[in-house]
Amino acid sequence: MIPKPIVSVTAVLLLCSAVGLLEAQSTVLPSFDVVSVKPNNSDDQARANFPLGPGDVYVTNGGYFTATGFPLATYVAFAYKIMGSDAQAVLAQLPGWASTERFDIQARTDGDPAKDTKDQMRLMMRSLLADRFKLTVHYETRDASVFALTLQKPDKMGPQLQAHPAGAECTTVLANGANSPPTGVPGGTVEGGYPTQCGGLLLLPSPNGRLRGGARNVTMPFIGNLLTNIGALGRPVVDHTGLSGTFDFVLEFSPDPSSLTQQLGPDFLPDPNGPSFMDAVKNQLGLKLESQKASAQFLMIDHVERPTGN
Repeated sequence: MIPKPIVSVTAVLLLCSAVGLLEAQSTVLPSFDVVSVKPNNSDDQARANFPLGPGDVYVTNGGYFTATGFPLATYVAFAYKIMGSDAQAVLAQLPGWASTERFDIQARTDGDPAKDTKDQMRLMMRSLLADRFKLTVHYETRDASVFALTLQKPDKMGPQLQAHPAGAECTTVLANGANSPPTGVPGGTVEGGYPTQCGGLLLLPSPNGRLRGGARNVTMPFIGNLLTNIGALGRPVVDHTGLSGTFDFVLEFSPDPSSLTQQLGPDFLPDPNGPSFMDAVKNQLGLKLESQKASAQFLMIDHVERPTGN
């Protein structure tokens, strides 16, 4: 049983480095047909009918998006598919209320099945944020401290990292439901212990005091960004493995008490006999992280306001 605080961890970890940078600000984006945005002053747990994580895993929702109790920062992370190490940089650009005040969003499309995908929902959320929150952004490229992701041994992956098998059954769609869980909720596995769904990080059952998570059918740059989150590395991870295609992986480790476990609650006690994050990356995935300087792209917030009325 994953402790309840993992939901808030997921929300915080969503604010990360840019991946898959898409449209310029001048691009005309699709939009919802009906939108409602309201402040949420309750203490209820945040929830959504659609996973707000950075991966491709999603729930078919018939064109109806509803999310309750999330701050603007989470909606921005979802809309721009940002993940990795830029949480503090993005939060620093946003006004304080954008991470403390909560909002409920309900939005509908015209029912076109082509709009019922995660990427389309992201684009429509960008339109919604621009309209209701007057959000404008741009990207900047600058030199930064990064971790270069490389193989421990040339052309050799670790025992818990494999090329995604050609033709393997793989769905990014979770079970449908009014309050379907976000990406990250423990689920089933396939042969090898990899998660059942594809396209995003999912938590897996693990021994007490350890974290275990994995993904299927994801690229190495995506894995690098996931490692930034999982290991609380505080800087981007740049893929230098030279590996193309998509991969499956599972990683299990004992978190550093000074980092992620602070978010897991006081009852979470790391297994002193479990592998550290860096050891797990090395021995389970056959990868290593080397500190370097490199160019990286960052999402910059130009302007944002509290939402306009319905």
